[in-house]
Amino acid sequence: MTDQCKCSCGCIKPNDPRFEELQRYIDSFGDDNKGIAMRVLQEAQHIFGYLPLEVLKYISEHIGVPVAELYGVATFYSQFSITPKGKHRVSVCLGTACYVRGAPKVLDKVCEELKVKIGETTADGLFTLDATRCLGCCGMAPVMMIDDDVYGKLEDVSVIPDILKKYE
Repeated sequence: MTDQCKCSCGCIKPNDPRFEELQRYIDSFGDDNKGIAMRVLQEAQHIFGYLPLEVLKYISEHIGVPVAELYGVATFYSQFSITPKGKHRVSVCLGTACYVRGAPKVLDKVCEELKVKIGETTADGLFTLDATRCLGCCGMAPVMMIDDDVYGKLEDVSVIPDILKKYE
């Protein structure tokens, strides 16, 4: 039996060894657990890649903060995710410059190629698609970013499948 599910659901089992890593981090604060919730959530996000209910419950039990409060923090701040993210993050800019230069077509093409909607992760867990308001590359509009790589001047959306293939 494995510690983590092999399907794309990303479920985490109680005996997952990453809980030991998280526990070492929590233990590094000693007996003073006041005010550590945000730092523990950040570390858990780093360790697990997202913050599923199983992880929030674990943190709650070990630092004494209610699950509801942790969930509220995890859903309020955009740095956290309560759903699994893909290996690669695809961001399509929908800022004004990109929008008027064809970003909706870029977004439609990416959705078509990946077979997902905004905010979703592909069935194979390889890509997560996000729409952003500005990537700061207005002179290259329309722009798409995959991880840290920027692709600009995407008026010709026929190049998008080849770009995505680089990350498979």
